[in-house]
Amino acid sequence: MNAATVPVDLPSPQARPTLATTITKQLRDAIMNGELKAGEKLRLDILRKSLGVSLSPLREALSRLGSEGLVLIEDQRGYRVAPVSADNLQEIICLRLICEPLALTHSIEKGDDAWEELLVASLHTLQKYDRLGRNTPQAMEAWERAHKKFHAQLIGACGMPVLLQFCSRLHDLSDRYRRLFLRETHSAIKRNVPEEHRLITESALRGDVKGACTHLREHIQTSKINISNVLSV
Repeated sequence: MNAATVPVDLPSPQARPTLATTITKQLRDAIMNGELKAGEKLRLDILRKSLGVSLSPLREALSRLGSEGLVLIEDQRGYRVAPVSADNLQEIICLRLICEPLALTHSIEKGDDAWEELLVASLHTLQKYDRLGRNTPQAMEAWERAHKKFHAQLIGACGMPVLLQFCSRLHDLSDRYRRLFLRETHSAIKRNVPEEHRLITESALRGDVKGACTHLREHIQTSKINISNVLSV
């Protein structure tokens, strides 16, 4: 099977997450949505009791989140939620603007019919959640999952797994800022995100590398500008 035909982010039905994987997801979600505040010290005894787990899988989960850039591991001082700053956001966006257009370029060049079908399907799902709105926590999380899958599928045929790992990590770090600073104000911001996604997709399906990358860069830059405006207040 061509690598481009494999759907993105769909685990094997037989795969069962380990306890550490489950804890990692719970803590990642809490950091991404701001339940665990930026810069907050993570006390192992409190986390262990609240999650009902032992220290070993908890430490493993925190180590994984440290490698993702969401948790700081401080020598002799424990763990802390990674802080946020304008400089950190600028670095993340700068790297996204390098990595994602590169991955998109190769994805368009290598993508086959199955990749195109999966891309169209992921856009359709995202548009469905756009129409339903994001007025409840459940609706918001459904949109977030569809949004992440769309961006992953867009570049998923590039055939460069290391680059895809970098892009996924950078996208999560960027999305953390968007969730923290734009979640309550997204409806007031004058931009048409569904249209931005549509333009990227249509250019990619036409094989228009330059157009698709231009739309993708504009999409990333617009998010950065909006976040920066809120972050500086």
